[in-house]
Amino acid sequence: MNANLREAWALLPDYLGQHVILSVSALLLGVAVSVPLGVIAARSRRVGAPVLAVVSVVQTIPGLALLALFYPLLLAVSAVTDDLFGFSFRALGFLPALLALTLYAMLPILRNTVTALKGLDPAILMAAKGVGMTARQSLFRVELPLAAPQILAGIRTATVWVVGITTLSTPIGQTSLGNYIFTGLQIENWIFVLFGCVAAAALALVLDLLLAMAGAGLGRRSHARLVLAAAGLIAVIGAALLPELIQAHAPQARPMVAIGAKNFSEQYILADLMAGRLERAGFSVATKSDLGSTIAFRALSSGDIDAYVDYSGTLWGNILGRTDMPGRQAMLDTLAARLKADYGIASLGSLGFENAYIFAMRADRAQALNIKSLADLARHPELRIGGDFEIFSRPEWRAVAKAYDLGRMKRRQYQPEFLYRAVVSGDADVVSAFSSDGRIARYGLVILGDPKAALPPYDAMLLVGPAHAHDAAFLAALKPLEGEISLTLMQRANLMVDRDQDKQTPAAAAAWLDRQIPH
Repeated sequence: MNANLREAWALLPDYLGQHVILSVSALLLGVAVSVPLGVIAARSRRVGAPVLAVVSVVQTIPGLALLALFYPLLLAVSAVTDDLFGFSFRALGFLPALLALTLYAMLPILRNTVTALKGLDPAILMAAKGVGMTARQSLFRVELPLAAPQILAGIRTATVWVVGITTLSTPIGQTSLGNYIFTGLQIENWIFVLFGCVAAAALALVLDLLLAMAGAGLGRRSHARLVLAAAGLIAVIGAALLPELIQAHAPQARPMVAIGAKNFSEQYILADLMAGRLERAGFSVATKSDLGSTIAFRALSSGDIDAYVDYSGTLWGNILGRTDMPGRQAMLDTLAARLKADYGIASLGSLGFENAYIFAMRADRAQALNIKSLADLARHPELRIGGDFEIFSRPEWRAVAKAYDLGRMKRRQYQPEFLYRAVVSGDADVVSAFSSDGRIARYGLVILGDPKAALPPYDAMLLVGPAHAHDAAFLAALKPLEGEISLTLMQRANLMVDRDQDKQTPAAAAAWLDRQIPH
């Protein structure tokens, strides 16, 4: 069996279990909120119209944006509760995803509830009133039973939506079947992408078919169908959750820690490298991948993750808000002091290599236009520049655009793994790239000079969160990495994952890299 396929199957119990827990929780919460709200909305036009309008507007917000927005919101709420009441909660992962998905589940359930109740035959309602039923009795004995098939149809629609959108919860730290898709896209592992898509689609299809059976049972008053559907739902959900339940009740002799990673190959490799060393030191390790730069840092400072690798230039501009260039060592020293003082975060120093933002072109294109530096690039505002999803909103781009007057260039954004393909194919003329990426040499790209030194250094820094900043065992496991990973080693490890042929998994690349480093 293909190594990537074996790894995909090995990860399935964890990913599927987490996906089911989140999806089912959001659906149950959506039903619990939407059905009572639908009853109120059906009986009161004053309430119904604005409620339906608000819930409809929520559906217009892209799923990933809604999921991401709940993280800073909950982080702010957690800070307030900590100040006022002395307790806080984890704002990364399950909770923001649950709230966002609940909102997505509400519209079809709410709308179908209102439509079903308003569409009941008035004669039936009059008959219920005529035999002496109270409004409450009429609701529970007549109206809701008659409306149940249509309400269940809304739940079916919500189920398919929620199971699909749950895959987008990965970037905010919640494990799901989306981990296959996001990781697969970044490292061009199409087996992972396909596996995640098929698994999510299969889960949605099975749940939809079982709910359809329940709907048919309600419509035909068939207790056998209802029992069979309920048994099927319990069996499917139970089978998905069984590994999670076993793990939850297993004795935890080892302390649990979480390692964070951003959304590109190097970060996956370094996260696996750190996880391996911590496991050998006696820790149980979970990884939270595909985090954005700001989310990753906030997650570290709030305790949602315990360690990750970030880059000095990113921290200098995004976290400290600095634009000056004091020099590499001064920047590292200042960052270490400020992160410790302001956030309780310990810096274990530079890993030994720099992953700097650079700008690269195809060699033949650069030669034809006589472009050797960013200053030369400024003479061609008609060219198209490509970047990842972060670069054009970062202070680094603003500094470069201002220094070289590049603001007139047409910008395009790509997933990181498609950047190089964009410049090689000619879809973009120049792209933002990363100095430790082995694909620069593989595709024969030329790096444009930065004569005005607009870009800061980007030393890879190993950061440890407040919970383990003074943990001797934790620090001892990771401290040997300081200064031991050269740029050449990191480029080779990255290329193992990113090359077209004989691709390795991030875990395999991390194991290779670990063997090159003294223990």
